[in-house]
Amino acid sequence: MTPTGIRGRAPRVVSLVPSLTEAVAVTAPGLLVGATDWCTHPAGLDAARIGGTKNPDVPAILALRPDLVLANEEENRAADLDALRDAGAEVLVTEIRTLDQGLTALGDVLAACGAPRRPRWLAEAEEAWAAVEPVADGVGAVVPIWRRPWMVLGRDTFAGDLLARLGVRNLYADHPERYPKIPLAELTGARPRLVVLPDEPYRFGADDGPEAFPGAAAALVDGRMLTWYGPSLATAPRLLARDLRAALR
Repeated sequence: MTPTGIRGRAPRVVSLVPSLTEAVAVTAPGLLVGATDWCTHPAGLDAARIGGTKNPDVPAILALRPDLVLANEEENRAADLDALRDAGAEVLVTEIRTLDQGLTALGDVLAACGAPRRPRWLAEAEEAWAAVEPVADGVGAVVPIWRRPWMVLGRDTFAGDLLARLGVRNLYADHPERYPKIPLAELTGARPRLVVLPDEPYRFGADDGPEAFPGAAAALVDGRMLTWYGPSLATAPRLLARDLRAALR
């Protein structure tokens, strides 16, 4: 996919996905003209802010005259993407539920944005994950992503795939929902040996999360390492493995 109507100039790109914002900004600085309020990486990004991932300001996006809008089927609402298309914007929608899908999509997105070559960080990410060794030895775990109500990783999630490659056995990987709401009594009743607590989208911490799972080892992990697909993938296996090992000692 190549943006239409560029006519010899660099494309104007708007990203509605924090992971893709970082990937494009690091690889091809200057292409991004708009990004969401949640696009926190890289620091100091010089791009217009156009609202959130779930409530983007469609008129503001169109006023930026983008050649391409980057989106994700999970993070962005279909109604907003339809409104952009109806107004004539070209929208590239990614679907990323596994590491392999993520690596492929990153290459496709960067090519669509006009990146002249595959970035070194993407090759480093592929190499790092190809060499990863399980550290959790199939330990049964629950992976909360929200509290009040409790929500956990279920089936077919990018984060779940990363954890599986590190040897974590998600006790809800076969749940019919991708992010099911599960009462805490049921979660503790499943008797997990491990609870993995990321700091986003809910900011779990040492004093907010582990106490709900007495008897389970608690791994507090960087949510960006677990859920973002972009340059962080190059260091994610090492950092996630470190935190899992620390919890399971």
